Amino acid sequence: MDAKLHYDTASKAIAALTDQGYTVDFNLAANDFIGADAKYNIADFKIKDVYRYEGNSDPADEVTVYAIESKDGVKGILVSGYGASSDEHTDAILEKLKNVKY
Repeated sequence: MDAKLHYDTASKAIAALTDQGYTVDFNLAANDFIGADAKYNIADFKIKDVYRYEGNSDPADEVTVYAIESKDGVKGILVSGYGASSDEHTDAILEKLKNVKY
């Protein structure tokens, strides 16, 4: 997982990733990624790129944008808070995905 570019803002990163085919907007529920019309097992995914952003004046603006892809080619984006707005469950799941190789 090598970051190719760093974008100025999270919204620019999301727009660029969408242009690269990362079109599913994922949310995390238990051990699944939830897309607009389907549920996916997290074990089938790996993180392709990570972009982290810090708010200039508000710690609540800290966000990480993950480009994730499944074994069968489903590509999407997961946006997660970090720092004060992080979630232990999400952090644990994403930590597992950092080391996935397929």
